[in-house]
Amino acid sequence: MTDRLSPRLLAIVDTLPLRPGMRVLEIGCGPGAAAREVARRIGNGHVLAIDRSRKAIEQAETACRDEITAGTLSLRQVAAEDFELLPGEEKFDLAFAVRVGAFDGRHPAAGEKALPRIAAALKPKGRLLIDGGDPLRELPLQR
Repeated sequence: MTDRLSPRLLAIVDTLPLRPGMRVLEIGCGPGAAAREVARRIGNGHVLAIDRSRKAIEQAETACRDEITAGTLSLRQVAAEDFELLPGEEKFDLAFAVRVGAFDGRHPAAGEKALPRIAAALKPKGRLLIDGGDPLRELPLQR
């Protein structure tokens, strides 16, 4: 499935510290290419891919049909600054975002709202990685 990823997106997924069985949150999933690849790499883990755009979620529903059916991936239409765990939902080991304005400086007010929400959705040692490093950088989270 890596043939569907751009070289940049493949480099980002390759850099993620993935392990089998992880719970991973992708923020700003677009059509789901990275989420599919992450789901493939974490085996019996789970990816929740979110995006504020209904169109992106619809595209991801089509592109990720096999992973959704297998139970390794789910989708939710929600902005990062509005995200919260559902009642009884397990926290995530890792969150990542690529080209998400709330985290890359384009929408700092959204970022101020989003960071505590993402921190609350992560396990105590959970990490938030975003593009803009080489190729990723970690955003510090206050807990």
